[in-house]
Amino acid sequence: MGILDIIQSIIPTALFFSAPLIFTALGGVFSERSGVVNIGLEGLMVMGAFVGIVFNLTFADVFGAATPWLSILAAMVVSSIFSIIHAVASVSFRADQVVSGVAINFLALGLGVFLTKQWYGKGQTDMVSQPFYSLDIPFLSDVPILGPLFFQDMYMTSYLAIFIAFIAWFILYKTPFGLRLRSVGEHPMAADTNGINVYAMRYIAVMISGAMGGIGGSVFALTIAMNFSQSTIVGQGFMSLAAVIFGKWHPLGAMGAALFFGFAQSLSVISAGIPLLEDIPQIYLLIAPYVLTILALAGFIGRAEAPKANGEPYIKGSR
Repeated sequence: MGILDIIQSIIPTALFFSAPLIFTALGGVFSERSGVVNIGLEGLMVMGAFVGIVFNLTFADVFGAATPWLSILAAMVVSSIFSIIHAVASVSFRADQVVSGVAINFLALGLGVFLTKQWYGKGQTDMVSQPFYSLDIPFLSDVPILGPLFFQDMYMTSYLAIFIAFIAWFILYKTPFGLRLRSVGEHPMAADTNGINVYAMRYIAVMISGAMGGIGGSVFALTIAMNFSQSTIVGQGFMSLAAVIFGKWHPLGAMGAALFFGFAQSLSVISAGIPLLEDIPQIYLLIAPYVLTILALAGFIGRAEAPKANGEPYIKGSR
């Protein structure tokens, strides 16, 4: 196998696994830039995966080929509403944000598994009939070298994730809304003094993280898992959180980190066609994403500076 063939097998697969992580990590960036730590990204992905699969199974015959897109939209809305629990606890009641996030993780998984058993009579749903499918991009897929690498056998969700990452960067750094959101994460008292509603901005940021986590979870379920069970989302939310930190709380940095972790997830799939990896036991390749996540954070966490008010509840009028 030539080097071009190896790269051609790596890039589409890495982008395929990266898309859910990119969506969720972007949500984490919005939340933490506003000063709210969101350990609950895993739970938000679980809720998104559950809603996306249930919606798809319920309405596949009604909406046909549009079903997967409407499924991620439904997952986005429900997960955004679900994230209000974290916002109420951490912003309004000033509860410990880490504990609140952990509670979100347990609540989402317990609720999803319980409703699955109630509605489907077993521990997992049926397989969806209208998932996302890979496709070739017309004209671009015929371009020599670049076509096979970036435009053949690709999922539209991969392109959407990268596009949304640049939109998130523009919103955070080029709009008044982004400036206000970042200000409440850096110095909420100064922001409040200048007439910015700190509580409202943090609520909005957490709900954005819920929406993006819902999209990430539903995309994972509708491209990779194809059904929902208690083991559908197993660590992807924590990888996304790691991508937020590894990417230094920057949308494009988080996207880059998510691409790296997505590549790590793809190793077990592409290993059979790569000479250096084909002899490595499968179990090592399956745990590689988690090991690389730990190593990445261990190597870069010291140089990454979080927003100054991240994790600190704001009490109006306090110093």
